[in-house]
Amino acid sequence: MSYPALVEPAAELTIDEVRRYSRHLIIPDVGMTGQKRLKNAKVLVIGAGGLGSPALLYLAAAGVGTLGIAEFDTVDESNLQRQVIHGVSDIDKPKGLSAKESIAEINPYVNVVLHEERLENDNVLGIFEGYDLIVDGTDNFATRYMVNDAAYFLKIPYVWGSIYRFDGQASVFAPTLAEEAPCYRCLYPEPPPPGMVPSCAEGGVLGVLCASIGSIQVNEAIKLLTGIGDPLVGKLMIYDALEMEYRKLRVRKDPNCALCGENPTVTELIDYEAFCGAISDEAAEAAAGSTISVTQLEHMLKEREEGTRDFVLVDVREANEYEINKIPGSVLIPKGDFLNGSALEKLPADKQIVMHCKTGVRSAETLAIVKGAGYADAVHVGGGVVAWVNQIDPSQPSY
Repeated sequence: MSYPALVEPAAELTIDEVRRYSRHLIIPDVGMTGQKRLKNAKVLVIGAGGLGSPALLYLAAAGVGTLGIAEFDTVDESNLQRQVIHGVSDIDKPKGLSAKESIAEINPYVNVVLHEERLENDNVLGIFEGYDLIVDGTDNFATRYMVNDAAYFLKIPYVWGSIYRFDGQASVFAPTLAEEAPCYRCLYPEPPPPGMVPSCAEGGVLGVLCASIGSIQVNEAIKLLTGIGDPLVGKLMIYDALEMEYRKLRVRKDPNCALCGENPTVTELIDYEAFCGAISDEAAEAAAGSTISVTQLEHMLKEREEGTRDFVLVDVREANEYEINKIPGSVLIPKGDFLNGSALEKLPADKQIVMHCKTGVRSAETLAIVKGAGYADAVHVGGGVVAWVNQIDPSQPSY
């Protein structure tokens, strides 16, 4: 079903704007009125990364009058594989500024508002206020739940997208737009267990998948702003890039939803980091007092070479990550082998076990397993191989 347009039309389009948007204007569903609505629209895009890049480019090209960009990060070389709004000359530049400059090249009629700060409980409502629609390009569960809750409290619909390796999802959450419309919590009442779902930084993502899902998000945004078509309200679009298959599932409003249900228990912003948890309680307990720095590890490795110390350094990343960079003297035993129990057979009973991964999250999870198996003196390396490359061996590539 279609919904009323979110935005009233602007007073007029200039001659230059008519020329620019002519391919929209000749579509009967959009026409002059629809384009005027886009001109009058204020859309906030959260993140100028994988999803935010194509979303911002196409929202700008479509003629959305005001684009807000909530982004506090800087451009890294590893971003360029998928974050197409940035270029080589933008490396180390604030992503928001880089995106603003790219938008100016695409459409100088767009007003860009930068919010160059991390979204937190104390600023999110103020940043969201005044926007007609939010396009969510975040990559972590804590921020997604915060975006969902803040948008609900302010009665702002938002378009959500998610990507991982070859898989993407998209939906529209607008419980204040229609009584039967669900929110993000209706789809995911609880976050996944800590460490269960790797981030794109740990698991990777096919670059072009960002464009596929980001363009779907913009498509939904245009429909909502102009009041045309059947938006993905109450529907989940699932895309499998390897099989080139799209599926659409029904998402029903949960009457027991903690936010938008009949008896809500979430009536204000909560501690989202605690709600989602970066690592499990078991991992946090195991890592407490059993975390070493890369500087300490470097010293331990020298002692091992001298024969004054003996331990096994275990890299719990995947084999393809091990090919990119590694800490010298480590052996590869992926985290999955610890989860299924096969890794324990490979560990010597008479040596200390030292574990590391990319950043320290996966190694903390495996550390809990190893300690539970009786290796009381086992430790893991805080910061992982990222810290090793940054602090000890910058000759190796990072990822």
